[in-house]
Amino acid sequence: MAMNMSVHWMATLSLMASLGFGVKPALARQLDLADLSLEELSNLQITSVSKHAEPLSDAPASVFVITAEDLRRSGVMTLPDALRLAPNLHVGQRSASQYSIGARGLNNTAGNKMLVLIDGRTVYTPLFSGVFWDAQDVMLEDVERIEIISGPGGTLWGVNAVNGVINIITRSAKDSQGVLATATGGNRESGGGARYGGRLGDHGHFRVYGKYFDRQETRREDGAPFGDAWNKVQGGFRADWTRDQGDELTFQGDAYDASEGQAAPGTITLGSVVRPLNMISISGANLLGRLTHRLAGGSGLKFQAYYDHTLRDVPGTFKDELHVLDLQFEHSLQPMAGHALIWGGEYRYGVDKVTNSDFIAFLPARSEQVWSSLFAQDRVDLGQNLQLTLGARIETNHYTKPDFLPSARLAWKVAEDHSLWMAASRVARAPSRIDRDFYYPTSAPFLIEGGPNFKSEVANVYELGYRGQPSAKTSWSVTVFHTVYDRLRTLEPTLVNGGLSLPLRWSNEMDGHTTGLETWGTYQATASWRLSAGLTTLHKNLQLKPGSFGQNNGTAAEGNDPDFSWNLRSTLNFFERWELDATVRRVSALPLPAVPAYTAIDLRLGWRPTNKLELSMGGRNLFMPAHAEFFNAPTRSALASAVYFQVVSRF
Repeated sequence: MAMNMSVHWMATLSLMASLGFGVKPALARQLDLADLSLEELSNLQITSVSKHAEPLSDAPASVFVITAEDLRRSGVMTLPDALRLAPNLHVGQRSASQYSIGARGLNNTAGNKMLVLIDGRTVYTPLFSGVFWDAQDVMLEDVERIEIISGPGGTLWGVNAVNGVINIITRSAKDSQGVLATATGGNRESGGGARYGGRLGDHGHFRVYGKYFDRQETRREDGAPFGDAWNKVQGGFRADWTRDQGDELTFQGDAYDASEGQAAPGTITLGSVVRPLNMISISGANLLGRLTHRLAGGSGLKFQAYYDHTLRDVPGTFKDELHVLDLQFEHSLQPMAGHALIWGGEYRYGVDKVTNSDFIAFLPARSEQVWSSLFAQDRVDLGQNLQLTLGARIETNHYTKPDFLPSARLAWKVAEDHSLWMAASRVARAPSRIDRDFYYPTSAPFLIEGGPNFKSEVANVYELGYRGQPSAKTSWSVTVFHTVYDRLRTLEPTLVNGGLSLPLRWSNEMDGHTTGLETWGTYQATASWRLSAGLTTLHKNLQLKPGSFGQNNGTAAEGNDPDFSWNLRSTLNFFERWELDATVRRVSALPLPAVPAYTAIDLRLGWRPTNKLELSMGGRNLFMPAHAEFFNAPTRSALASAVYFQVVSRF
């Protein structure tokens, strides 16, 4: 029962708000699928792997890029659904507003091993080291690209970047000028948004936006209504100034307010106590400033600061108010020939205040936490086509001794269009409040009593990859990986006089490994028709350590993952202004809780009657029965077919 209640609490995590999408104004920097060759796509500049711009083809990591054009042509309306385009992610939708998103396994309702950033702002919550997706939103029309690294990123990004990094990067204000308006209607969701961009003197530009979204409730697998309808309103701004010598200054911020229905039947029973499940309310705001200063010889300095405030009220469960202040500094330089060094530090301060309910509690209710870190990474040229990257980070947290996060990557440019790379890394997931401060019920005697000795979960990761163009019409990427985990979370009984007793406590009595393959490729069939495909496989072997008594929790609690998943995408331009896009996804069955395998088909038809107007219609989950994707059968959605019509206008 205690475990069920903790799972019930974790199930309050929700997805990011739904977005309309469209086409940005015709700018010189616009990336259009129809205009870029495979070679040009492979040379897209990315920054997530090494924190400096480099071609995708040279990045020594398993990284997939979702471009602005991919977003426009996919027909997606939410950020989690956009992440389905990445074959190296497992995206499982649990209800109208709840998603579980992970890479390389260990995906669960409180996913805590993916680091997510929006324009350099880390958005995980110290409550459970994961992401409240419904509290993070962007206007998809303003996204320049989404860089998804599957695999470790601890050296550059810190703890919690265990199995991957999702880096959402929006366009500069200069590249989002003019007026854009979008409206979407459908049988499942509707919404709209508007954005305006203009100039700020001779060197500056700005944009402001506002958006609204409404999603109807879903239904359970037995056909009963879920009661999980969701709506959200958000607005924000961005301003950029650029000087001739390359210095850049950015200010941006967002504010939002949303409400979400909790799952039917509308009450929860704990013993003889019955609590109503009312609407969840969330709100928040953030403000970020970043200064980049160019130095002589290709060196540079970057200073960044942001403040993030969130408020989440889940009636009958908990209320959480979080304030985070984050300060970062980076210095990139070339100290000698053949070296590219970057080093820096981060200071993060958070105040988390929880209003406890009658049956779960975080004690103390108010917690002040500090995280700090220093990192350095050097890329060394060993020869004309061989590079070695060495780095390490030391990071402190509120609960344990510092974590040491080293990494080594070797990249070999075998030929102009072919590269091999290998890597070894150590990463960690630092304790969160749910690991140390979670109690059930609110007062003694407790069934769950935190985890006073809970340590950081750790992993050693080994990777081998290839990326290249076997022909002028084909590109291919493949990675094999082996991850060895230690100190994974379990729920253990207390030992009293040689026997087992309550309360249960979080501990680190699980270890094991995962092995898998990630591969994707693109084939340019004709000048106007492109095919893409991706496949991931995963073998997972986790076990409780000798002496553990966590069988009631079990290894299944650490993640519910498919053995394989694949997707196929077709993007076709026909006639002069018509587009037809199709995606087929297949996800194998999940073991526990059991979720049947499913296939999903998405279609989109687009028409641009003028350069300033775009009309599209499409559907998701077409031609198939409603299917579940994640979580327990009584409290998960069965996703049915959804159709929509969208208008995007620019003027």
